[in-house]
Amino acid sequence: MSMTRTYSELRKIDTYGGRFQYLQLKGEVGQSTFGFERYVNQKFYTSRDWKQVRQHVIARDLGMDLGIEGYEIYDRIIIHHMNPMQPVDIKDGDSDILNSEFLICTTMRSHNAIHFGDEKLLARPLQERRPNDTLLW
Repeated sequence: MSMTRTYSELRKIDTYGGRFQYLQLKGEVGQSTFGFERYVNQKFYTSRDWKQVRQHVIARDLGMDLGIEGYEIYDRIIIHHMNPMQPVDIKDGDSDILNSEFLICTTMRSHNAIHFGDEKLLARPLQERRPNDTLLW
């Protein structure tokens, strides 16, 4: 039985690692979601409705990875469906796939870690430099 992940619950978690653990799917590399039906989600991701909700989620999360301050996204922003989407969800017009309650901003690296990996794939927070610190990052 899978749990339904929500933005309302996610925002109660105030750490990047905690949010990652909440979202982690622990999938397998190569596990197919859309397979030969890839055209279905490609049409969805170019729709006007998707583009509008995408902009809303980016503004809500202030362009931060997992919506956490200090984890600004400077590259392409991925909008992650917290509850994996299936072709039937698009075909049946499931309203949850356009509901920001089930979406969050991520980097590609975080998105891949959520689906396929673990914390080792995540970006590390910057370490503050101190006087006499001669070690490179």
